[in-house]
Amino acid sequence: MAAGGTLAAPALAQFRVEISGVGATQIPIAIARFRDEALGGHPIASIVRADLERSGLFRGVDAPGVLDETSLPVMSEWRARAVDALVLGSVTRLADGRFDVRFKLWDVLKGEDLGGKSQAVVAGDLRLAAHRVADEVYRQLTGEPGVFATRIAYVTRAGNRFSLHVADADGEGAQVALGSGEPLISPAWSPDGKWLAYVSFETQKAVVWAQEVASGQRRVVASYRGSNSAPAWSPDGRELAVTLSLEGGSQLFMVPAAGGTPRRLTQGGAIDTEPAFTADGRTLYFVSDRGGSPQIYRMPASGGAAERVTFGGDYNISPAVSPDGRSLAYITRAGGGFRLTLMDLASGNVRSLTETKDDESPSFAPNSRLLIYATRAGGRDVLMTTTLDGRIKTRLLSTGVDVREPAWGPYGR
Repeated sequence: MAAGGTLAAPALAQFRVEISGVGATQIPIAIARFRDEALGGHPIASIVRADLERSGLFRGVDAPGVLDETSLPVMSEWRARAVDALVLGSVTRLADGRFDVRFKLWDVLKGEDLGGKSQAVVAGDLRLAAHRVADEVYRQLTGEPGVFATRIAYVTRAGNRFSLHVADADGEGAQVALGSGEPLISPAWSPDGKWLAYVSFETQKAVVWAQEVASGQRRVVASYRGSNSAPAWSPDGRELAVTLSLEGGSQLFMVPAAGGTPRRLTQGGAIDTEPAFTADGRTLYFVSDRGGSPQIYRMPASGGAAERVTFGGDYNISPAVSPDGRSLAYITRAGGGFRLTLMDLASGNVRSLTETKDDESPSFAPNSRLLIYATRAGGRDVLMTTTLDGRIKTRLLSTGVDVREPAWGPYGR
């Protein structure tokens, strides 16, 4: 049986990050080791650098010595190192046991102080503080919000044990939200980041649950006759689109998040599954075999006529729509394998982002700039992130467990 509850203690050293690839244009940035960062036991500067490099927009440059936000850097020396931006900071233990994390950002080319911030956090939030520093640096230098302080959910399997985890966006700081001797699949974040919907087989059939992340409180969303699967939250958080075989076959239904009578969206005898909302809540993408093979379609979220979206290949599944509405990620069967593919929705242009053969479950970061997905490498199921051009990939390697079913959470934490 599954066991709910509040999040367990972090699973230490579960992941390490490997970044590969070279972006077309990257900002060379130096992040000096924060003064006294060892006091908190976390390499703040290294976390910030890894975050920024993973975005594909930055290239880290080594920064010797220890400076802090009160230092006045000699810009000519940093320009000689081919540095465009510089981050300096410090960590100070406060009298109440918390840590004050401060930083300042410099535009080296212009010789400008771009300002900085400070945050007082408990020891357990030092990694989060580092992610917030990276978010602010990203925002200052790109004009867009960063996603480093967001979270991901995923499922691990070790033997016959399945666990639903919640972790930082870089895969670190993982905590167990649910453990079960039966499969757990299809985690999906609510728009406010407070709930996770997922499918559990703990009652020997597929049932959709919703669980509050902070408290572990959970409730059944869909446990009708037949199968209940593939939950997707509506952008207002009031409903979930799910796949039910309640009336024969697999069809899309809308179910109130608080419970209530399901409302059927698709008709006919085809298999319709894997719904995915657009950010405005008006359109629903989904997979159907109504044309003879699994393809991706879209229709009004209230139901109605469906329009086919994918035409390349005979097998396209797992649609994910970028929050900005510009891109559709999905899995296509090609060359004897399954690859992560990206479609530009305005032009219809399609490109493969990977050369692996076991890709699954794409999910966009909330700023639409990165994708997380599952694949297989080194005999293990692993998680990867990639930029939308496929140039920069980050491998999150687990130790001794298979990792699948990633879902990237929203802003806010």
